[in-house]
Amino acid sequence: MWKIFDILFPLRTDAAALRSLSSDEFLALAAPQLLTATSPATVALLPFPEPAVRAAIHEAKYHGSVRAFTLLAQTLAEYLLEADDMAHRPIVVPVPLGKKRRKERGFNQIEEVLRQATKECSIEINTALLVRTRETLSQVSLPRYRRKENMRGAFRATHEADPARTYILIDDVITTGATLQSAVDALIEAGAKHIVPLALAH
Repeated sequence: MWKIFDILFPLRTDAAALRSLSSDEFLALAAPQLLTATSPATVALLPFPEPAVRAAIHEAKYHGSVRAFTLLAQTLAEYLLEADDMAHRPIVVPVPLGKKRRKERGFNQIEEVLRQATKECSIEINTALLVRTRETLSQVSLPRYRRKENMRGAFRATHEADPARTYILIDDVITTGATLQSAVDALIEAGAKHIVPLALAH
């Protein structure tokens, strides 16, 4: 059956790679690392140079792939299940997209991954705490030295953060750490005292 559909509607290369990959095979790629590109340091779960990881990130980000959301969510859930026992009752906060980019895509891939991941644990999600203050240039299109400048002051909190809670701040990929650091700074300005930056891949 799949072969007939594949002839009529050829799959993207990344989509085909994910379809042939089992959940266990994808989970086995997880290799959490602590990266000092941000302060506090960022937890990064998956190696972006790995073809399957890169395929999942691209399919989630640019095509809204349910399969990609599922694989990334399962990996994130493994981490969040441990974080559920963390002190200061954690709240998960996705890095927000700008209004223009969200309208173009129709979704925020991090929010979609989070919704699936938190079905397996009781951690609270807050998608409204952070907003973008302005549209920024795509970080991918910029040289490393301009990324920090591009993201400076790009986020603000919509209300005060609870200093007694832990905020797990999540983005899809970390390179220079400029995006996550800008979001961390906004949370700190809002009063957050316990922040764990987390990237699905690096």
